[in-house]
Amino acid sequence: MFDIVWRYERALRRLEYRTNTHANPLALTIARLRHRRLGRLLGFSIPPNVFGPGLSIAHYGTIVVNPGAKVGANCRIHVDVNIGTAAGEQTAAPNIGDNCYIGPGAKLFGAIEIGPNTAIGANAVVSKSFPGGHMTLGGVPARQISDRGAEGYLL
Repeated sequence: MFDIVWRYERALRRLEYRTNTHANPLALTIARLRHRRLGRLLGFSIPPNVFGPGLSIAHYGTIVVNPGAKVGANCRIHVDVNIGTAAGEQTAAPNIGDNCYIGPGAKLFGAIEIGPNTAIGANAVVSKSFPGGHMTLGGVPARQISDRGAEGYLL
């Protein structure tokens, strides 16, 4: 109940609620400050309205997400993950499906699409789309290494 990562997730959802419902400016400012303070403490740079419901952050440490990225429901994300745009582009961010597992150190960038129930292995660099889903990705550059998917990783 008092886990700091859990408190961050609550602050993120509270900021999303206040932003989406056009709450009074004071409540919105307080929500932004709490989100920013906990984000700096934990090393997270996660903007509001990027992740769907069921976000699970496994550990504290550096996590950087571009505001243009879209991630579906029930995503589990680990430390040292970077979800961003390709070099020189500002709007081409990844679109990640539901029930995905993103392992420690994974890098996803560019206008790519990752299908549902996909597991992305540790230190994988994903720079092309895998829209089919139900697979495990790994390596540099990432390629399909298994048909297993994310079942069993989303605890």
